[in-house]
Amino acid sequence: MSKIEILSPCKNFETVVSAVHSGADAVYLGAKEFSARAGADNFDNDELSEAVKYCHIRGVSVYLTVNTIVFDSELEEVKELILSSAKAGVDALIVQSMGVAMLAKKLVPKLPLHASTQMSVHSPSGAKLLWEQGFKRVVLARELSREEIREIAESCPIELEVFVHGALCMSVSGQCYFSAVLGSRSGNRGRCAQTCRLPFTAGKSEYALSLKDNSIIDYIRDLQSIGVASAKIEGRLKRSEYVSAATKACVQARDEGFINGKTREQLEKVFSRTGFTDGYYTSKRGYEMFGTRRKDDVVSATSKLLSEIRNGYKNEQKRVNITAEFYAEVNEKARLILSDGKREAVCYSEKLCETAKNKPLDEEKCARQLLKTGATPYNITELKVTLDKKAVISASELNKLRRNGLEILSKKRANDKIYEINEVKSDKIIPHIAKEKRRYARFVSTKIGAGFKDFDLCFIPLDSEISEAEKLVEKGFNIALEIPRAMFSREKIIQKRLEEFKKIGVKDALCNNLSAVYIAKNAGMKIHGSFGLNFTNTLDLKWAQEYGFEDAELSFELKTNQIEKLGGELPRGIISFGFLPVMLTRNCPKKSGRERCRDCKGKGKMQDRIGKKFIFYCDKYAVEVLNSLPVEEIKYAEGSKSLDFETFRFSVENYVENVENIPDFISRCLNSAEKTHGLYKRGVF
Repeated sequence: MSKIEILSPCKNFETVVSAVHSGADAVYLGAKEFSARAGADNFDNDELSEAVKYCHIRGVSVYLTVNTIVFDSELEEVKELILSSAKAGVDALIVQSMGVAMLAKKLVPKLPLHASTQMSVHSPSGAKLLWEQGFKRVVLARELSREEIREIAESCPIELEVFVHGALCMSVSGQCYFSAVLGSRSGNRGRCAQTCRLPFTAGKSEYALSLKDNSIIDYIRDLQSIGVASAKIEGRLKRSEYVSAATKACVQARDEGFINGKTREQLEKVFSRTGFTDGYYTSKRGYEMFGTRRKDDVVSATSKLLSEIRNGYKNEQKRVNITAEFYAEVNEKARLILSDGKREAVCYSEKLCETAKNKPLDEEKCARQLLKTGATPYNITELKVTLDKKAVISASELNKLRRNGLEILSKKRANDKIYEINEVKSDKIIPHIAKEKRRYARFVSTKIGAGFKDFDLCFIPLDSEISEAEKLVEKGFNIALEIPRAMFSREKIIQKRLEEFKKIGVKDALCNNLSAVYIAKNAGMKIHGSFGLNFTNTLDLKWAQEYGFEDAELSFELKTNQIEKLGGELPRGIISFGFLPVMLTRNCPKKSGRERCRDCKGKGKMQDRIGKKFIFYCDKYAVEVLNSLPVEEIKYAEGSKSLDFETFRFSVENYVENVENIPDFISRCLNSAEKTHGLYKRGVF
């Protein structure tokens, strides 16, 4: 069984040093743009190159994050970033956009791709899709239990990366639009305003969206045993002392089976939110998972503690074992060969070995000088010395020979990743022109007004009664299915339901995530992509078309002028009316106030600090939080040259079952004072 990798976060070169000196096997970091932690210092091209060299000399891998949604206007910049990262020799790219992944594969086919947690993969089929698309690794959603992780590990050969320590977002990563909708600061762009840490009242709780930090470091050996390849520490905005403390704790838990008292104390005091939680991993979701940053948490990170942690990582670790061979012969230059098992460094002394007048060179003297690797990461584990019994060479020459040899070996290790790069010309993006206009509607039940018979598709929940769906089909409704956004532990149920609906003639599926896409395709359903797939550029749409999508709903983080410039042939549309989902969470806001599921009817409300109310509802697997006002962009959608369809998204509305006439219904929507244009006008940062 391979050792699980300890993967540490880095915001600048100082944190790289703290991670490496504390025992990290790999680090992940971001460039100045397209990083899901835009607030970190991040790395320019030169800094990235230096960080990669530093890490590779020490046997540490470097993964570069390109884990944000990307707009068409940025594709050339992304292309240059991919090329510069390949030239720097990074070990993998972590990406969110399938279009960016497709671009990277064309430019640098051998550069490994890791699927970001922003891709929201939380069940086996999503992992299978990514494996078949050429990804080496997937970073799983944080909300998974041990058994769910194990199930994914057993489903396909893709490497799994699991977050073991650090902040927990309330929402599933990649499915949070709260910060964007409220203030245009997009979490999918690395600019989250941490809305969930603000006061939200739900029942008895004033902080209904704030979770404690996740910590499952004690389960690292367990993760290793079920097939997880990498244990990831969250925290690219955190200080170097935090990175060091978390890294050391992970290394100890893996190598020794426990975290010692001093390390645990440092970990707990350097940063927490009322302690830590392992609730998702142990399937113990509820009140105990909630917490906020208190004064006690802040003052526990004393200057004495931080100084103590810094002292612990100031010195270089001897983490690279090498072998050495030394040869000395009279009237010849002395020769030193250093090897790390893959690379070899050969160097010669500047001066010839002379004949000894008194005491000749001996093995003990050679060893004494050559084994002094000083402030380097090297440890010579084996030294072979071959001497002419009459030869002599000075200690200074031996020292110089050793330094030169280590320098040569370091250069070879620093530049050990060389990728073949393809010349790929960027295609001119020709804006898509819609050939027809269609209307879709999405419902939360089978109670649908007669007026919606005119719609091209009416999506109903997958858990709807078959008999009720049959009645709708008989009445002339164009019925389709919505596969749930949250698919935790229920893929087999979903597959079975799709087969049952196919028998009554239902053949279209609305897919909110990659797992749904994979299952729908294998079931022979027509794939309709939902907003949850976060399609924001032409390459995303081209990937979807190649995969076999019927059409795709664009991300509502796009502005109308961006939508109109998108290229590609795949039909596309937007949510033109409805309460936008701003958060998908596996923990219920009500549970922050100790409310129990058995006392709940599946719906709830919470209120922010200025009195806005947000409705949320639960399907027993996850909770969807809705914006306080419905979005309305019907006129734009119907007048757009590029949009092929619009979606009316109904979530909590009770009147839809009484809709008899669509023109009257649309007039009512247009004249409503309680609405918003969402992000279609103002966009996101």
